[in-house]
Amino acid sequence: MSAPLDVGGPAAPPRSNGELVFAEPWEGRAFGMAVTLYEAGAFTWPRFQAALIARIAAWETAPAGGEHWNYYRHWLGALEDVLADGGTVLAEEVTARARTLARRPIGHDHPDDHDHPDDHDHPHPH
Repeated sequence: MSAPLDVGGPAAPPRSNGELVFAEPWEGRAFGMAVTLYEAGAFTWPRFQAALIARIAAWETAPAGGEHWNYYRHWLGALEDVLADGGTVLAEEVTARARTLARRPIGHDHPDDHDHPDDHDHPHPH
């Protein structure tokens, strides 16, 4: 069962020439997490779509000067909402984990060109 992604409308992910577009590595990971959890039966897709549309609508009606538009921030927020609402995770756990991840050093997610020394101690081929 694969996620029935919208191709139009408020819940449709960004595309270029029909292909999904991710501006940052975390966006692709957030997308993959939601699809994988849906496929595992953690929530229904209509429930996720409704949460995503609600997040986007809330952003659209927020006072000017708020955070800039980023589709995948809303996507991730919707994922958090459905997981917390379904009791899969507690909202406090999501907040605590987000704070932990935010404290990681800049560049933790290495660029694809791996322009760092070979003497680091995490496994991946060069």
